[in-house]
Amino acid sequence: MEFRVLGTVSLVAECGEPLPLGPAKRRSLLAMLLLRPNAEVTVDRLTEALWDEEPPTHSRTVVQGHVSRLRTLLDEHRAAAHGVELATRGRAYVLRLPDADALVDARRFEELLRLARTRHEPGEAVALLREALGLWQGPAFAGTVGGGVLEAAAHELEELRLVAVEELAGAHGRLGEHGTAAAVLRAEAVAHPLREPLIAALMLALGRAGRQSEALDWFHRTRRMLADQLGVDPGAVLTDAYTALLRADPFRGDAPTATAVPTAPATVSAVDVPQTLPRRPAGFTGRRLELAALDRATAGAPGPIALITGSAGVGKTALALHWAHRHGADFPGGRLFADLGGYSSTPAPDTTVVLRGFLLALGVPARAMPETSEAMGARYRALTTGRRMLVVLDNARGSEHIRPLLPGGEDSVTIVTSRDRLGGLVASDAARPVPLAELPAAQSIALLAAVLGEDTVAAEPEAAAHLAGLCDGLPLALRVAAARLATRPHPGALAALAGELADEQARLDLLNVEDTGVAAALGLTVQHLPGPARRLFRQLGLHNGTALDTRTAATLADCPLGRAATALDQLAATHLVMESGPGSYAVHDLVRLYARSLASEPDPDGLLHLLDH
Repeated sequence: MEFRVLGTVSLVAECGEPLPLGPAKRRSLLAMLLLRPNAEVTVDRLTEALWDEEPPTHSRTVVQGHVSRLRTLLDEHRAAAHGVELATRGRAYVLRLPDADALVDARRFEELLRLARTRHEPGEAVALLREALGLWQGPAFAGTVGGGVLEAAAHELEELRLVAVEELAGAHGRLGEHGTAAAVLRAEAVAHPLREPLIAALMLALGRAGRQSEALDWFHRTRRMLADQLGVDPGAVLTDAYTALLRADPFRGDAPTATAVPTAPATVSAVDVPQTLPRRPAGFTGRRLELAALDRATAGAPGPIALITGSAGVGKTALALHWAHRHGADFPGGRLFADLGGYSSTPAPDTTVVLRGFLLALGVPARAMPETSEAMGARYRALTTGRRMLVVLDNARGSEHIRPLLPGGEDSVTIVTSRDRLGGLVASDAARPVPLAELPAAQSIALLAAVLGEDTVAAEPEAAAHLAGLCDGLPLALRVAAARLATRPHPGALAALAGELADEQARLDLLNVEDTGVAAALGLTVQHLPGPARRLFRQLGLHNGTALDTRTAATLADCPLGRAATALDQLAATHLVMESGPGSYAVHDLVRLYARSLASEPDPDGLLHLLDH
């Protein structure tokens, strides 16, 4: 006989089958008794646990009824033979268990965890911890009515479970099994994305397994989530792990677990060669001309700055990272990366935060960090002078955010990506623009093939071409469409999706999957527009054509010609419309559909103005 609370509260007979306990209140009553085996639990205490609000007048009778049915169930399955008895003591009940550590899974879990901590051999600790974690079959005290007492007990057990996971990863790490340690931690990190010690342990395990870029991705993801949800910066444990990774020495960062034992320091120190690039983008294809343009923009001039510009979802970051990884050997001084969050759903990091990260990567200890942003900038430029380095500044919104982050000297290369044209950076720092347009048809189809497989696309060539056209050659839209197709791999899937996308009213909804989509990406651009440009953009949804001139825009917005020209220039600067000639612009279908979606209802006056024009 066994009592289980690590999952749904249950009573398991000798045959291994759970017995029919009945409703949630009866499970709750049993759970309360199991919290204090061999001790009296009063009827009042049980009543509080079974009813969150005012209990009914007959609550004592209900409690007695549940106790009676539990006794019957125990008697039917020879509980007395195991020394198990549910006894009455005045206005209290006691569940007698001769060996609670053996009969209750939570007690056995705690005992195995205690034993694992006494083992000096990591292999023995791994075996005990795996046995302990194997007892869990779901959230603790599931199937009950909840309540303060049981919820607090469940939270305490869940904390112990996470500690056991961290200690298991630490034991694998001491065995040199860093990939296994990372696998143990990863699932929990996904489930508990704000638990900083857990994320730090995962980062260090990934770094020790040679997966540094993936480890750094976890840090940046967690930093953004902490800022977005809690409005705070990463704590010391996460920052220390990040610093160790930046120095390419994760063995110096102790995993934040109760049993962590530092491994011998790595023999290679990368303080002189910081590497903070995210991993190489998967499925990158095409862009031969743009890569050649980037080669030219980063060559020749002293301290060159290449400025990759384009619309939301066109693949600016992917191009920059692909080029950076391909040319890694050209930068013996190291490669630095920062997401400036210019067009993001989370607050953009302050320049001081970015400079601090760069200085940590360059070997400046936290205790010796300059105090002001100006002093940090001076130290950064001094440390980068004379080095051949690559600095990638991603997702910038204004030139003023970039200038303090430009490296010193004439040997380094800077790549900036932005949805804005950043004319100020071109004028003041001789940045060389590398405009990025939508993919042509052949490259769009090649991208679908890279994600879905060449056989899938070759089986439906006409549908693939139609689908690529409906996605406007936008890599983000193509990848979202491919993600939808990957979940329904059957003959004719491309044609079916193309048919669905042909419906303009459904297209944007279909080009959205989880937290990624065309509408969300365009929305982040629109929300940063000045008011007049934002209002004009909404009116563009009334215009069904792909060509637009200044007079048509002024008519749509019912505004003076000069104001319409200024707003159109601001839309063109962020690549929401494309300048095709003096006073002439082109509007892609997906952009026009998004503009139309922003209008709560059709504007009859705007339509009449357009028809009159």
